[in-house]
Amino acid sequence: MDLEVFTLCDAAADYQGRLSILGIFDTIFAASLPALHPQCSVALRIRFSKVEEGKHNLVLHIVDNDGNMIIPPLNGDFGIQLPGNDRHGTINLVLNLQGLSFNRYGEYAVNLAIDSNELDSLPFWVKQPK
Repeated sequence: MDLEVFTLCDAAADYQGRLSILGIFDTIFAASLPALHPQCSVALRIRFSKVEEGKHNLVLHIVDNDGNMIIPPLNGDFGIQLPGNDRHGTINLVLNLQGLSFNRYGEYAVNLAIDSNELDSLPFWVKQPK
């Protein structure tokens, strides 16, 4: 299992196996707190091999720098079935997030685990405009 794309963005969509991503970012600017970010997406593209066919579980956490969760964990199942003799395949996943609220400035992270194994952590920041 290889994570080919893992990003925070303004919007994303899976269209006939193509992952379309708009506005990748790593910083949210907020003039005051609590900061409300109305809408964003986490876009993922994961490559699997034939031996990884079957059901998988994904868990996504958004945490502050102290490890406190910003929202409840996002948890879901997905299945991988490769056609014919294909040895590898990909899946695109788009997780839309609405109404994220941040109570302080600083570093945050999107943590991704599949089948109880942490695959990656994506840092981002909430900052005051200069």
